[in-house]
Amino acid sequence: MCGIAGMVQSHPDGAVASAAIRRMCQTLVHRGPDDEGVFVKGGVGLGMRRLSIIDVVGGGQPIFNEDKTVCIVFNGEIYNFLELRAEMERRGHWFTSNSDTEVIVHLYEEYGAECVQKLRGMFAFALYDERAGRLLLVRDRLGKKPLHYAVQDGMLLFASEMKAMLAVRPELAKVSQAALLQYMYFGYVPDPATAYTGIQKLASGHLLEFENGKVHVRQYWDLPEYGTYDPHSEEEVLEELERRLAEAVGIRMIADVPLGAMLSGGTDSSTIVALMARASSRPVKTFSVGFRLDDFNEAPYARLVAERFSTDHHELMVEPDLVDTVTQLTTHMEEPFGDSSMLPTYFVSCLARKQVKVALTGDGGDELFAGYDRYRIHLHERSHEWVPSWVKRFYREHVHRLVPYAMPGRNVAYSSSLPWQERYVEGVSFAPFQREMQILSADFEGAEGTPLRTFRDCLDHAPAHDPLSRVLYLDSKTYLPGDILAKVDRMSMAASLEARVPMLDHVFLEWVTSLAPRWKMRGGQQKFILRKLAERVGVPKEVLNRPKRGFSLPLGHWMRHELKEMVQTILLEARTMQRGYFNPAGVQRMLREHFEQRRDHSARLWRLLMFELWHRNFLDRVGAAEAVPVAVSGEATR
Repeated sequence: MCGIAGMVQSHPDGAVASAAIRRMCQTLVHRGPDDEGVFVKGGVGLGMRRLSIIDVVGGGQPIFNEDKTVCIVFNGEIYNFLELRAEMERRGHWFTSNSDTEVIVHLYEEYGAECVQKLRGMFAFALYDERAGRLLLVRDRLGKKPLHYAVQDGMLLFASEMKAMLAVRPELAKVSQAALLQYMYFGYVPDPATAYTGIQKLASGHLLEFENGKVHVRQYWDLPEYGTYDPHSEEEVLEELERRLAEAVGIRMIADVPLGAMLSGGTDSSTIVALMARASSRPVKTFSVGFRLDDFNEAPYARLVAERFSTDHHELMVEPDLVDTVTQLTTHMEEPFGDSSMLPTYFVSCLARKQVKVALTGDGGDELFAGYDRYRIHLHERSHEWVPSWVKRFYREHVHRLVPYAMPGRNVAYSSSLPWQERYVEGVSFAPFQREMQILSADFEGAEGTPLRTFRDCLDHAPAHDPLSRVLYLDSKTYLPGDILAKVDRMSMAASLEARVPMLDHVFLEWVTSLAPRWKMRGGQQKFILRKLAERVGVPKEVLNRPKRGFSLPLGHWMRHELKEMVQTILLEARTMQRGYFNPAGVQRMLREHFEQRRDHSARLWRLLMFELWHRNFLDRVGAAEAVPVAVSGEATR
């Protein structure tokens, strides 16, 4: 696992300064504390920071082809690299290392940009072809590894994290109002946008070619059509599910360094640990965190799983200095991020890093097997669609505004009057609270149009016919890369830990996608067939039958106690309100309702708090930085 960065000049006489590449790499040391590599030649500069996992001694980057005309810096892991290496050797290529990175260079020589179709793993890489004068940027199919780029004055800059580009070009930190509004609606900035107008994320399943000063981005992969395979029996689907998931787990247990698993005590991570224990000749190292409040302490369930599979279990009871932790993490946030589960993810990553360099996780199971409660609620609400559309429209346009604000069910009534597609998209957004409470200022909300449109378009163009599959597709294209995988990558990398995600193996995922929806949700039961598999491989019934919590934490309690003063002070300060994003009356009403315990607004208050702390602890500091020279005359180093 690594952090990569670099730049390419389109001007034939341009020259990149090696000092600029090293400056970019220094911002990524946490992603790769073991080694640094820089290649600069003429108008091309590539750099990387390495976390050594495969070929610890000989796998340093950048890596070249035989005649040094193709160069790569790579972040990720290729799990089928040994078979790909054998194929390339049969075709006459020779290797100088045992790393998975070198395989990509030779695949490119054979297949060009289409070499990405042969890769099985998680990856983001930059490859420069000197003969063609072409830079190729590629991001993996699901977006497990990040990659950002910007074009300025004929130069393309790229990096695993935007802070690397901002370290040499702080003027790129011009905020995008549209992206910030998306954050307020969804709690993250969906791909390919970023918080800055001049920087883009390379979207999952996409590649970029930069040649002669022109950028060409295209999609190379998408989820296949949903629901095309409906096995005849439960035993048939269970056997194939077990075989396929065990194989995805097994290939992710290949490493030249210590390896373990993050264990939350839920169905997904417990199933992964069960399959790891079966494949390992020694006890699997497992890691979990808990909280002192019993309602939010999942450590006992993780302990049950650890005991069942005889793991080498490590547990941390978290009593964080919340103000200090939140302040520290937001100094590293390149754009606002509102998922509060980043805290336990960070804590468990730090715990695991004391013992291992690689940890498997159970992420992805909810998007594959319909694990979120909103899927069940969404399908239930469709049962009310017998009400004529004109009646619903009349309610929204004429009746709703007359219903008293404090009347129970007021917001639910409005939501139920919407077409199901709009109801689902609105339900995963901030829209209902903005409509009822006017938290955001009119200028901010009205400047860029509704952020819901792109989500609705994605839902409408899903490769699926049934409603469940369509919303699974939407979440896999938006929430999964923009929130879940971004959180896992940033928090694990902050601890210099590599996180691997077996359920998002693209071969396994394509098969699960093809399953008929009845195998994912049946009779209101979510994750129907995955829960059957978990039971089959021995996950304790106490784990399978408990309420779903995800990576739960006592946010409501914290907001009314440890973080109360911070929330009230920061959100009501003149400094915050003068930015023009928030409506003071709406924020005050939300705070009053929350602290008087009339409603639980903890998640929404957290979103506002993260937004303002990002401004203070990251953006304002970047704005005060000076640009670094990125070009020199005649420099060429390797």
